[in-house]
Amino acid sequence: MKKIITTPKAPAPLGPYNQAIKSGNTLYISGQIPLVAATMEVFNGTIQEETHLVMQHLKAILETAGMDFNQVVKTSIFIDDMNNFAQINEVYGSYFDSETAPARETVAVKTLPKSVRVEISMIAVD
Repeated sequence: MKKIITTPKAPAPLGPYNQAIKSGNTLYISGQIPLVAATMEVFNGTIQEETHLVMQHLKAILETAGMDFNQVVKTSIFIDDMNNFAQINEVYGSYFDSETAPARETVAVKTLPKSVRVEISMIAVD
């Protein structure tokens, strides 16, 4: 059985998907990008500010599901320029304890939705 997880504190889906699905004790969070949730407009700040916004969206979804970053077991980070990796990684890392951080991959892609620079998805377990 799956449960749809949604919060107004994160952007609404841009297509036929949900912010997150909880199946059993596992939460699958769709990729989040730096959109202002209230307006659905792209947030244009520094790459660090954009990454913080994405992480705040992920945090809001986790909290709506009754979870937190300590329960994240896997993340996927998509970036449009590997030259931004260090700054994104620094912000991302500030949300986790390095000893218990989740498994992760970071992939450079040609473009992302709405031409943003970073997208992050997560899987968490109760």
